[in-house]
Amino acid sequence: MEPILLDKPLKIDRRPLWRILADRTLRYQVIAGLLITTAILFCLSPPAGLSHQGYHALLVFGFCVVLWVSNLIPLAVTSLVAMAAIPVLGIMEAKKTYALFGNEAVFFILSAFVLAAVMTGSGLSTRLARTLLVRFGRTPTSLALTVFLASALLSFVMSEHAVAAMMFAVVVEISRSLELPPGRSSYGKLLYLAIAWGCVIGGIATFLGGARAPLAVGMLREATGKDFSFFEWMAAALPIVIPLLLLGFVLLLKLFPRDITSVEVGLQSLRRQRLQMGRISFNEQIVAAIMVLTILAWVFLGKQFGLASIGLLAVGALFVFRVVSWQAIEEYVNWGVILMYGGAITLASALEKSGAAKWLADQGLSGLADSPFLVIAIISLLSLLLTECISNAAVIAILMPIGMSLEQSMGIDPRVMTLAIALPAGLAFCLPMGTPANAIVFSSGFLNIREMILPGLIIQLFAWLLFLASAWLIWPLLGLHI
Repeated sequence: MEPILLDKPLKIDRRPLWRILADRTLRYQVIAGLLITTAILFCLSPPAGLSHQGYHALLVFGFCVVLWVSNLIPLAVTSLVAMAAIPVLGIMEAKKTYALFGNEAVFFILSAFVLAAVMTGSGLSTRLARTLLVRFGRTPTSLALTVFLASALLSFVMSEHAVAAMMFAVVVEISRSLELPPGRSSYGKLLYLAIAWGCVIGGIATFLGGARAPLAVGMLREATGKDFSFFEWMAAALPIVIPLLLLGFVLLLKLFPRDITSVEVGLQSLRRQRLQMGRISFNEQIVAAIMVLTILAWVFLGKQFGLASIGLLAVGALFVFRVVSWQAIEEYVNWGVILMYGGAITLASALEKSGAAKWLADQGLSGLADSPFLVIAIISLLSLLLTECISNAAVIAILMPIGMSLEQSMGIDPRVMTLAIALPAGLAFCLPMGTPANAIVFSSGFLNIREMILPGLIIQLFAWLLFLASAWLIWPLLGLHI
């Protein structure tokens, strides 16, 4: 009998059995502890000034915050648990609770996912990226600038996550052609970080860069009846986005000096890929036409017909022209995100209607009633810091109910409060877990954590200062008064 050869030597765990079991069951211990703590708190009387429904809503909110931050179970599952708990605990009627899942914001997010899927699946977005790089990236600096701006501009009309994945594939080919050594090439670091920063900055410019903006606006509409048009959101965001793009690229050039003199080899590779793609197809032309018409309709007809209605009509047009299949949509659309946002809107409404959000706001920042601008500064900074640690959707779900109650007690324009939470929530520059765009470029092997955190802190400081300057000087000109 031949001896069995093992690729790796066997390792025997010599720790006591109780320690092994404790390590293996840690997740279950934490969840059990959370459930027991919540159950004990549920049996107590509510604090002064808070109703029983409000107290129970606050317990559900706290339970969800712990799960969102710890990520012990998927975000979408946490939201579904919250939706089930709200009627069970008597916070809201079941009919009203589940009706909130049909919020317009949820369907706008769905339509945006589908449109981005079709742009990616048809090859149109990749063709645009390669065309821009070949046409404008003649030198190392101009190529890096084109990567940066292409990532930002495409994030105006597509999910920044999809743009990061697409641009990553293009830059991988460029870095291979230029033979840039991972971890050592300063120019390689510049190219990959240009993707992440471009996607993050461009992603806050419109409703299409990420689902956090439609989620926040959906909560605003549910709580106050007020709204943002597609153009109004852009007008408020661009005074931050445009200077931040300029500052961001200058900062990248200073921190990561170019260590190559020519990029011609990389451009030749991109030209070959363009030739292999051939001429623009009929499907790509149809997708481009529908996207242009949809964006124009959002800008000029969004308030009249609703962003979600226009988006869903555009999705219908794509299927009429048979440029996409339902199987492709099922693979691309993140249904978990849709469920998470529907649950977050429901939980926020429960907090607002039960009075829990107002009570929480009164216990927190209501002492700053004489300084609304300081409140805006604090809550925007809190949003900026939280988004580095947890999902930006979770940041919106946590802060929006509190923000909506603060605007009621302090007289702050609720639309300004929405911007103060949603815009900073999209500006995660430092950590790979802050946004998928950061995680994607970090996976390249060109950057270490320190090379992401230090530049990220600098650009975040600039972003916060630009936000405050816009809120103080520019937004009042747009009718957004603090």
